[in-house]
Amino acid sequence: MAWKKSPPELIAAFAKAKPADPSVTSRPMFGYPALFLKGNMFAGTYQDKIVVRFGDDRTIAGSKSAKLFEPMPGRAMKEYVVVPDAVVKSPAKLRAWIDHAHGYAKKLPAKKAR
Repeated sequence: MAWKKSPPELIAAFAKAKPADPSVTSRPMFGYPALFLKGNMFAGTYQDKIVVRFGDDRTIAGSKSAKLFEPMPGRAMKEYVVVPDAVVKSPAKLRAWIDHAHGYAKKLPAKKAR
C-alpha cells in the first residue's frame, strides 16, 4: 500500500496549531510533519489526517469518540487518536487538541538519545 502525502492545507493547519513552547521541535516522522517534546512525538500528520497522543486521558471534548490511530489495519497505536475532520477545520479546536497532547507529552520521561 502506497502512502499518500499530506495535503498542503492540512500541513498549514497543523503548523499553525503548534504550541509556542520553545522546547517543542518539529521534524518529519515517516516523511510526515510531526511535533516532539523531550524526544517524544505527541502530534503529527499521516496522509490526510492529523493524529495526537493522548495516552489514556481522553477528557478533551469529543475525544472519547475519536478513533484510535491505525497506520496499518490491525496495528493500532494505543495512545494516539485521529483528530476528527470537524476539529481539523476549526483552528481553535485543533489547537486545543494539540495543546492537550502537548500537556500529556510534558508528563512523559525524556527519551534517551540513540
